[in-house]
Amino acid sequence: MVVVAVLLAALLLTACTGPAKKSSSGTSTASSAPGTPVQGGTVTFALQAASTPNYIFPLASGPYFTVANLSQFQALMFRPLYWFGEGGKPVLNPTLSLARPPVYSDGGRVVTMRLKSYRWSDGAPVTSRDVLFWMNLLKANKADWAGYVPGDFPDNVVAMSAPNPSTVVFHLNARYSSRWFTYNELSQITPLPQQAWDRTSAHSPDGSYDKTPAGARAVYRFLNAQAQHLSTYATNPLWQVVDGPWRLAAFTTTGQATFVPNRHYSGPDKPRIARFVELPFTTETAEYDALRAGRLTVGYVPPPDVAQKGLLTQQGYHLYPWVIFGFSFMRINFHNPTLGPVFHQLYVRQALQHLLDQGSFIRHLYHGYAVPTYGPVPVQPSNPFVSPAERHNPYPYSIHAARKLLTSHGWRVAPGRAATCVSPGSGPGHCGAGVSKGTTLVLHLQFASGNPPLQQEVEAFKSSAGQAGIVIDLSSAPANTVIANQAICKPSQPSCSWEIQNYGAGWVYSPDYLPTGGELYATGAGANKGSYSSRTADRLIAATHTSSRLSALYAYENYISRQLPALWQPQADYQITAVKSGLEGVVPQNPYAFLEPARWYFTK
Repeated sequence: MVVVAVLLAALLLTACTGPAKKSSSGTSTASSAPGTPVQGGTVTFALQAASTPNYIFPLASGPYFTVANLSQFQALMFRPLYWFGEGGKPVLNPTLSLARPPVYSDGGRVVTMRLKSYRWSDGAPVTSRDVLFWMNLLKANKADWAGYVPGDFPDNVVAMSAPNPSTVVFHLNARYSSRWFTYNELSQITPLPQQAWDRTSAHSPDGSYDKTPAGARAVYRFLNAQAQHLSTYATNPLWQVVDGPWRLAAFTTTGQATFVPNRHYSGPDKPRIARFVELPFTTETAEYDALRAGRLTVGYVPPPDVAQKGLLTQQGYHLYPWVIFGFSFMRINFHNPTLGPVFHQLYVRQALQHLLDQGSFIRHLYHGYAVPTYGPVPVQPSNPFVSPAERHNPYPYSIHAARKLLTSHGWRVAPGRAATCVSPGSGPGHCGAGVSKGTTLVLHLQFASGNPPLQQEVEAFKSSAGQAGIVIDLSSAPANTVIANQAICKPSQPSCSWEIQNYGAGWVYSPDYLPTGGELYATGAGANKGSYSSRTADRLIAATHTSSRLSALYAYENYISRQLPALWQPQADYQITAVKSGLEGVVPQNPYAFLEPARWYFTK
C-alpha cells in the first residue's frame, strides 16, 4: 500500500567510532552496558529539516501522506491494526499489533481478524465496530485517500461483518496471496473511535452516520475539516481519544508536538519517559546547532557536519545509522500539458536517467554510505524481494549515451543550447507521438530546500544535462510544499504545471509493506502523482497480488526498473541518529521510519 510518500533526507552515512560501533547488520550498538532503568524524564527529538506533522486524522489525502504525519505523529496516538518492523527487520510485528495474525479460509476469499484487548483513552474498548467505522469511511471517501488504488483496497472487500466485538470478517472478491493481503491491504486499517468520532458536526450527537455512504461522507468532511485547524490539535476533544501509548499535550502550527503517556494505554511497551517532544527545524544547520548545544536528546548529524562526529561523541552522544525500507526517486508529470508528450517517450526518460551520476553522488556526497537505486525495490535493509537484475544499473552514467538517444530520435543537439525536435512523428528516427516540431528540451525541476546534498545532486544533474542538450531550470521550496505541488491532474488543470519534483527522497514502504508497487505505479493509484500508466505494468502488479511466488514480484520490478516511471536516485540512510548518553531503547530503529519512543527509557 502506501509506500508512503516519504520524506527521506538525503543524509550522509558514516561508520561510527567511540561509544557506538557499527554492526554487520547496519545498526550500531553502544559499547557500554545500559544502566538501571528509571521512570520519567523528557526526550526532545529532532524532526527532519522542513518536514513537520500537519495532519492528525489518520485517513490522509495525498498532500498529507508523509512519514512526518503517518509514521512519526499519528501512529503514536492511533495504532494501526497491524504493526510492522521488528528488531530492525521489515516484517510483521505480532506483539505490537492490535489484532492477532489474520486467518484465511475458503481458498483465500475470507479473512478473519480477532482483536486483542485494547481500550480507548475514554475507557471504551477497541472493538470490531471501530474497524468497520474505518472501513465505512474509507469506502465512501476512497477518492480522497492517498492509498487508494482502483480495484484494490477497499474495493476488493465485497462484504464485512462483526460477529462479536472482537471479531471482524472480510469476504473478498477473489483469491489473493495471504502475504500480500496482510502486508498491503489489512496493513492500511487504523481502527477509529466510533463512539467519539461518528458525528457530522461539533454539536451533533455521536451516532451511526457511517453506516450509509452519505452519512460516511458527512462524517469524513467534518473530521477532515477539524484536522485543518492545527492550532486546536491539543485542545480538540476529538483528538484526545486515542488507543496508542501517547496523547498530544501541546502542538504549535510550526509542527512542534509534545506528547505525554496515555495512562489508559493497554498494550505492551508502556511509556517510561514522562514527555516526548518533537522539535521542528527549517534547516539542517539549525538542527545541528541545537544538537551541539545539547538541547536534543535524539537528533541527527547532517552530512556537512559528519567530520565533527568526534565532538558529538565527546559530548556523550552515540551515533546510529537509520536504514529504512524504501527507495528514492524524482517524480515526472506525464500529464503536463506541454511536456507530457515528451515524458511519455521512453528514450527521453532513458536519456535523463543516463545523466544521473549515482556512483559519483554516493562517493562524494554520501561518502559511500548510500545505495544506488535501479528500480522500485530497495537493496537495503537485506530482504528477499529485490531481484538479481535490479542489483545492476541498466542506465549507467553517460552524457554520450544521452546525446545519442536524442539525436537518433529526431532532436537537434547543439552545444550550450536546448535540444530541438526537428523530426516530429512516430516511428524510428522521430521525436514520438504528440511531440511537435520545434519543441525544446527545457525542463523545470523543483527540489526540497534545507538539504545541502540534495541541492548538490540536482545542480550536478543540471550540469550533465546541459552537456547533452537538456536545459534544467531549478527552484527550491520546503519539502511539504514540494509534495503538495505534486498534484494528480489532467492537462487542462492549472495544477498540472509541475514537471519534475524532487523532495530528497521517494517512498517508504508503509503502510504497504510488501514492495509490489500498486499504490505508486498502477493506473489511477492514489499515490501515482505523476499519472504513469502502462497496461503491462498493471498486469504485472496484479500478478503480485494473487501469487506469493517471488518470480511474480521479480517480473514487476524488472519491468518498472527499465520503464522509468520516475528517475532513480541514490537512497541514503534516513539519518545518522545521535542519541544522548543515558537514553536507551532507541535501537534497533524501525525500518519503516516509525518512531517507537514507548520503548525508550533513561538510566542511572
